Amino acid sequence: MKSVATAVWEGGLKDGKGRVGGHTGTFTELPITFEKRFEGTGHGSTPEELVAAAHASCFAMALSGDLGKAGFPPKRLTAKATLLLERVDEKPTVTSSALELEAEVPGVDDAKFQAIAAATKDGCPISRLLKTKITLVAKLVG
Repeated sequence: MKSVATAVWEGGLKDGKGRVGGHTGTFTELPITFEKRFEGTGHGSTPEELVAAAHASCFAMALSGDLGKAGFPPKRLTAKATLLLERVDEKPTVTSSALELEAEVPGVDDAKFQAIAAATKDGCPISRLLKTKITLVAKLVG
């Protein structure tokens, strides 16, 4: 399985602009700018936001599978990933990804749920890709 995306950047770092798109066509011409990425102003997305979306969705999908294998198919999983971009050795670096989860999982007790969620946090493909600290706060709802 291969996933492909393309980025185009025109101009200098601070005065330029870019766009990204996935080859599936699900998203195309998504704008990216220096201002949005490093100053938090303007419109569009950032590479870190796209990685956060990938991490949240990967974790939710993997957890659904792991809960199902354990006999607890979830009703609903809402995952959020917050990436932190900081300067390390004078270079912008993603230093952590904080996962938050609300889960409706009929029939599972909290201890079993926490164990499965923790294992999935470490094992989902995007977690395995990231070379950073990954934390998780998970709670059962409903």
